Amino acid sequence: MLAAFEGWNDAGEAASDAVKFLSMFWQSEKIASLNADEYYDFQFTRPVIERLASGEKRIKWPSTRISKAEVPNSNLDVIFVSGVEPSYKWRAYTAELIALAKELEVDCILLAGALLADVPHTRPIPVTVTCEDSDLREELKVESSHYEGPIGIVGVLAEMAGLADIPAVSLWAAVPHYVGHSPSPKAQLSLLHRIEELLQAPLDTALLTDEADAWERGVDELATEDPEIAAYVRQLEEAKDTAELPEASGESIAREFERYLKRRRRD
Repeated sequence: MLAAFEGWNDAGEAASDAVKFLSMFWQSEKIASLNADEYYDFQFTRPVIERLASGEKRIKWPSTRISKAEVPNSNLDVIFVSGVEPSYKWRAYTAELIALAKELEVDCILLAGALLADVPHTRPIPVTVTCEDSDLREELKVESSHYEGPIGIVGVLAEMAGLADIPAVSLWAAVPHYVGHSPSPKAQLSLLHRIEELLQAPLDTALLTDEADAWERGVDELATEDPEIAAYVRQLEEAKDTAELPEASGESIAREFERYLKRRRRD
């Protein structure tokens, strides 16, 4: 199961956009949805009115959509959960999702999120991967989360999954806070690369790569117009480069080269 939620957990909408990309890429089909009236405050998360291609209008209500896809050339099925973070009854909401996961025999839950952080837009967007299941944590070579503080529905669902004995892996992309508006294709791309590694399922992200490059060039232009922002970006770059210097010639390069070889084999 792969889940992301619009709202507090979704800086630049990078996480929800990543899940939507995969849902379309693997041509998922809707299998269920959660009752919107039970979980949403429509004065806070308002419905919107849309005009269809036929010219007719309809109301689109906030909801949680569950769909399923078979990953090509693998024995892997993915259940996608996408929607807006609920307003009410988080315990009941997550319990309903966990019950559905049990019914569909889900053996692992991937939770995607994005947060605003002091990172430069000119460097690779960092994605933190954590897991509380000791066996899976050792297999994936990741750490447990040391975060303490307020959490969103992603954190609650991770905790509920653990109580139900379903391993959960959380992936958080760090979006530059000075360009935290949506879309954020570079952060979305970083999340997709990490999901690609975890699932061992090659993705064609060429179009999104072009969008990420265009996004970075656009932010570069904006930064050059404001000396204070340009100086701040340089400061973030120096801090980032200093912190990651020991890794620059090691694991990160090996990971990128492995991804390149997998794509060559697929082609």
